[in-house]
Amino acid sequence: MAEPPRVREPRSARSGGRAKRVTIADVARAADASVSTVSRVLNGIGTVDPVLADRVRLAIEELGYRPSAAAQGLARGRSGSIGVLVPDLANPHFSDLIKTFSASARERGARVVVMDSDEDPGVERELAEELMRYADGLLLASPRMPRQELAALVARGVPLLVANRQEPGLALTSVCVDFYQGLLALCGHLSQLGHRKVAYLAGPQGSWANKERLRALSGARAFGLEVTVLACGSTTDEGYGAGPAVVDSAATAVVAYNDFVALGLLSRLTEMGVRVPGELSLTGFDEIDLARYSSPPLTTVAVPRGGLGRVAGDALARLMAGDEGIESVTLAVELRVRGSSGPI
Repeated sequence: MAEPPRVREPRSARSGGRAKRVTIADVARAADASVSTVSRVLNGIGTVDPVLADRVRLAIEELGYRPSAAAQGLARGRSGSIGVLVPDLANPHFSDLIKTFSASARERGARVVVMDSDEDPGVERELAEELMRYADGLLLASPRMPRQELAALVARGVPLLVANRQEPGLALTSVCVDFYQGLLALCGHLSQLGHRKVAYLAGPQGSWANKERLRALSGARAFGLEVTVLACGSTTDEGYGAGPAVVDSAATAVVAYNDFVALGLLSRLTEMGVRVPGELSLTGFDEIDLARYSSPPLTTVAVPRGGLGRVAGDALARLMAGDEGIESVTLAVELRVRGSSGPI
């Protein structure tokens, strides 16, 4: 019977004192092979003489060599990372999406790298391009950047998925929440309560979700509603600051861009002595956890953030695998009526 191939133990592994990390060069010396040959065996790239390949594998096993996952990915043309860019990590809409998206990525053996643009459209493209340099795919969550910059990212050829934005005419796969139908549901609810003058606290200017809400409100007359649009934003502080303008609008009901804005406004109205819903009905959007525990509890629209993350994870994985037959998806929402809205 032929003797098994002998492996020369590298000096670093034999020497006393603290053990040094075994490198690919140590494996190459022990197997009497070149570093490039060891790399080809590790990554399954190209052909290596079977006897030499067995010698390399034996050296790897006896030395306990553990290759770098990042280096292996780069050798195969993949990094094993997926990039995610969001406008605001503090917003549960995005943190919940990332949580389920990350779980989906881990199931496929991928790591997720997250960046936050801090609601600044001016830095989104730069951050996205930075992620593209080392990520195998990219998820843009509610990007605010202009269409032409989004088109430039698409042209880079990196698998790209957009959440909560649609751009007709652009070769872009998206997964979205049905903000339009959610806003229509709020209009119908307030109309049934007898409201006719409604104020809308608008979200960020570059937000597609805000544009969808405005699109729904453009048909509010069909519900007998007259809508006043007030500039606001997406944070609790901005909702709080909108209190005087809301009161001056003479509206009997307010639709806030999201629950954060609604809760900030609720706090300011309480300080101003305005009873909700006795004098002013108030609704939000997104269904964050605090919406159920405010006083009164907030009428809002529940958005399937977790479901959005799972759908996005599956869709991006298919794009990264080269599937070109993926259709964009729109997820349904649900009206949640609570104590902050009542009859006029």
